[in-house]
Amino acid sequence: MTLPKHVRIVEVGPRDGLQNEKQPIDAATKIALIERLADAGVSHIESGSFVNPKWVPQMAGSDEILSNIHRKNGVVYSALTPNLQGFGRAVLANTDEVAIFTAASESFTQKNINCSIAESIERFEPIMSEAKARGIKVRCYVSTALGCPYEGYVAPEKAAHVAKQLYDMGCYEISISDTTGVATPASTQRVLEECLKLIPLEHLAVHMHDTYGQALANILIALQMGISVVDSSVAGLGGCPYAKGASGNVATEDVVYMLNGMGIETGIDLDTLIQAGDSICTALGRDNGSKVARALLTKG
Repeated sequence: MTLPKHVRIVEVGPRDGLQNEKQPIDAATKIALIERLADAGVSHIESGSFVNPKWVPQMAGSDEILSNIHRKNGVVYSALTPNLQGFGRAVLANTDEVAIFTAASESFTQKNINCSIAESIERFEPIMSEAKARGIKVRCYVSTALGCPYEGYVAPEKAAHVAKQLYDMGCYEISISDTTGVATPASTQRVLEECLKLIPLEHLAVHMHDTYGQALANILIALQMGISVVDSSVAGLGGCPYAKGASGNVATEDVVYMLNGMGIETGIDLDTLIQAGDSICTALGRDNGSKVARALLTKG
């Protein structure tokens, strides 16, 4: 077993984290969060989503946010772009990189984006073509790769097959996503084993929700298999509008604390990160979802 020496954290709090909050959040609050995350040393921040605000109201204003953040050299500011119209808006806002998403279960894809898996992948072709022409990198999420809120079990081979299609289309990184947080270390290993049969290790990432408290254990399995890119959300913000009961993503603070303890570099300053998470929780009037942040803030 050879663990990676360095792990790249993809911070999804400003997008995946905030999209499920009930109260309105102004652009200034979101911009402040993104800038604090960059100050903490986070090198990849998913900063918005160019979806129809009718479906995800919290993501309205992503144009303003990506156009007005004070950018740090070396930081990638990305956004979710489900269609060509969204991609066009992302380009106008000087988005560094875009992300697309589909799922490994037909039911979730229908509920989430109102089409089949095959149709969702077909819709991405013009985005991929335009992104290639502009030299913009495209990342992809395979949602429900480890379980579906409607179908339950998802065959690992199916998740791997969907991931391979996206890799073949030109996505440079495929994030294998436990959308409802039902995975265990054993199921995580099975899915990643199937993915690794079809996709080179360096093009895979993991995106774990912590609904059942298994996220860190699942990430550890991924690390032991050589995965070196982990998605997480500051203060454990988030959930999924289309997965009832799914709690937030694994907290970035908890991941960084674990990696620090393993001697794995992230480039992130934990204390500054905790302050960023505490600030957004205060602004939202909500409890901090990071166990590490709660412990260290109380201790301090």
